[in-house]
Amino acid sequence: MKKRTILPALLLLAVLPVTAQKLRVAQGTVDVGRTGYQTPVTAVFEFRNKGGKKVRIESVNPDCHCTTVEYPHGALGDKFQIRMTYDARQLGHFDKQAAVVYSGGEKPIYIRMKGVVLEGWKDYSTLYPVTMGDLLLDKSDLEFDNINRGDTWVQEIHLFNNGSKACRPNLMHLPSYLSAVTTPERLAPGQGGAIAVTLNSSRLRDYGLTQSLIYLAANPGDKVNHDNEITVSAVMLPAFDGMTDEQRQRAPRIHLSREEVDITFGSKSKKKETIDITNNGQTELDISSLQLFTGGLEVSLSQRHLQPGQSARLKVTALRDELKKVRTRPRILMITNDPTKPKVAITINVH
Repeated sequence: MKKRTILPALLLLAVLPVTAQKLRVAQGTVDVGRTGYQTPVTAVFEFRNKGGKKVRIESVNPDCHCTTVEYPHGALGDKFQIRMTYDARQLGHFDKQAAVVYSGGEKPIYIRMKGVVLEGWKDYSTLYPVTMGDLLLDKSDLEFDNINRGDTWVQEIHLFNNGSKACRPNLMHLPSYLSAVTTPERLAPGQGGAIAVTLNSSRLRDYGLTQSLIYLAANPGDKVNHDNEITVSAVMLPAFDGMTDEQRQRAPRIHLSREEVDITFGSKSKKKETIDITNNGQTELDISSLQLFTGGLEVSLSQRHLQPGQSARLKVTALRDELKKVRTRPRILMITNDPTKPKVAITINVH
C-alpha cells in the first residue's frame, strides 16, 4: 500500500496565489472649514485601488445619523470617490467618521470630516468659487490683454480665509515681469483680503502670448502643488505709432473666414476644422506669431507671409480628452502687422 503524502496546511497556503487588496485613501481626514447652521457641507475622499483586481464597496457606515454618504456600487477600477455630508444642525465644531468596508479588506478604512458650524455664517461660494485649501478665491486665472510695451497693469485676486486658523497668503514662483502685494498681510478666520498682481510690460521679452504658472501659499514656506496653481497670460501687441497716413492706407489687412469655431465631437475623440486667411491689403501680411492659450488643440498654418490678395489655410485639430482637462477657454492667438488688427484671437467652442 502506497504511503500518502499530506502537505502541511501552511505549505498549501504558500503555493496558492494571493492577491492582496491595496485600497488607499489620498486624504483620510478632510477639514471642510466653516459652514452655516443647517447648511449641509460635503467632504470628498479620493480613493486609489493599487491591488491586482477590482474591488467592491460593501458598505460605508457613518458614526451618526447626522451624516450621509454617497459611494459607487459594483466593481470599481483604480480610482473612485466617496462623498460624506454633514447636516450642520448643531452649532460648534464637529468631527465625524465613517467606516468603509470593502471586499477583500481585513479591516475597514476610516474616513473623517471636521469643521465648524457658525450662526449667521454667510455662504461665500458664489463670491469665491475657487477653493485652495482653507482659502477661497474669486479667480484662479489672470489675463493681461492688449498690453503695449511700457505699460504697467494691475489685477486683483480676492480671497477669503475659510479655515479655523489665521494665515499669511502670498504668491510664489513669480516671474520677473510680475510682482504681488497682499492686503492685509494676515487674514484671520472669516476675513477677506486681496492680492494685487502688477505686470511690468518692459520685462516681457516678446510680442504675443507669454504664459506662466504661479502658486498661492496660505503661509510662507508652503509647498507648491497642482492644487494651488494660478495661470497668468499676457498678450503684448506690436506698436504702430510711427506709421504715416499713407503707410496705414497701404498696410496689410487680414480677413478670416471665421473667428469662432464650434466643435461637436459626438463619438469621435478628434475633430478637424479649417479657417481661410486672406490679405485684403496692399502690402505683405506677416503673421509673426501663432500660439495657443490652452492645451487640447493642434494647429498648422500653410503660409505666414501673404502677398496682397493671397490666402492661407489654418488647420485646427481639437482633441476631446485633452480639452476636458483645460480650465480656461480654448483659443488660438495670432500676432500680425495689420495695424487695425495686430491681435487675432480665435475662440474654440466645445459642445
